[in-house]
Amino acid sequence: MTDVAIQSRAFEKISQHARSRALARFRFNDGLFFQLTRASAIIVLVLLAGIILSLIFGAALALGTFGFNFLISERWNPVTEVFGAAAPIYGTVVTSIIALLIAAPVGLLIALFLTELCPMWLRRPIGIAIELLAGIPSIIYGIWGLFVFAPFLQRTLQPFLIDTFADVPVLSTLFAGPPYGIGILTASLILAIMALPIITSISRDVFDTVPPVLKEAAYGVGCTTWEVFRHVVLPYTRVGVIGAVMLALGRVLGETMAVTFVIGNSHRISGSLLAPGTTIAATIANEFTEAVGDLYYSSLIALGLILFVITFVVLAAARYMLMRLEQKVG
Repeated sequence: MTDVAIQSRAFEKISQHARSRALARFRFNDGLFFQLTRASAIIVLVLLAGIILSLIFGAALALGTFGFNFLISERWNPVTEVFGAAAPIYGTVVTSIIALLIAAPVGLLIALFLTELCPMWLRRPIGIAIELLAGIPSIIYGIWGLFVFAPFLQRTLQPFLIDTFADVPVLSTLFAGPPYGIGILTASLILAIMALPIITSISRDVFDTVPPVLKEAAYGVGCTTWEVFRHVVLPYTRVGVIGAVMLALGRVLGETMAVTFVIGNSHRISGSLLAPGTTIAATIANEFTEAVGDLYYSSLIALGLILFVITFVVLAAARYMLMRLEQKVG
């Protein structure tokens, strides 16, 4: 055997050994990555289960004492230790619904303007301004709402609504009473302002993912901008849009400080949106440090459990709706 053949065989052995070592290292790294990702997923599930169990155990005393009346009773009296969650549940649901009814269409229209109609030189400043709104702490919204926005509504919008709908059967009840400034409507408007940048930012990003050829084809057959938005952009990005709305809903459902400042913190249910009210998060924030006695403490934890269930039901319903949409599309 020649020296060249010997050297070639030795080089092949070295190459095979190096490849086997490299493959072993890749398998080890891949296995380690798999274990880390699986452990992360399991940790999330364990944390979620721990939160649920702690809420259930903490709320057991209140739920066992009051039963179903805890959900339908409006009375909240720490002195006599009689508690009901109807008023916080009502305030949470109503303020969230009103906030999304305002923020969702406005946010989508702003995203449409930024992606289709806005001049290029103006898109970046408006986009930065929207992102800055999303980064403002909630307590700043609360302070601004209490000292600036609520007095403004008390002088302008609320008297206008009271006078305008005074003789309208249903709306006269929704906008009845003196203009307090603070109340359900004010808290809903603050939440809408807080949800607006979330919906706008995510919707703008998903609208940018629509292939230009689809929009150009629609414009080519004579569609207007609104028709392109309605029949091309929205169907193509419906999953992202619904996700943006759900993220915004998650924020408004659990918002605490901003709502606490402007909602009035009154444990009663009123037919008027101008009347003071409360939410689950605001009640917990206001009274948790003052909770004296096991029943009072357990009632506040029960409110947290109810908020968790509401959030879970809303997200599950949204997920089911997305699945139905995907099935229709095929």
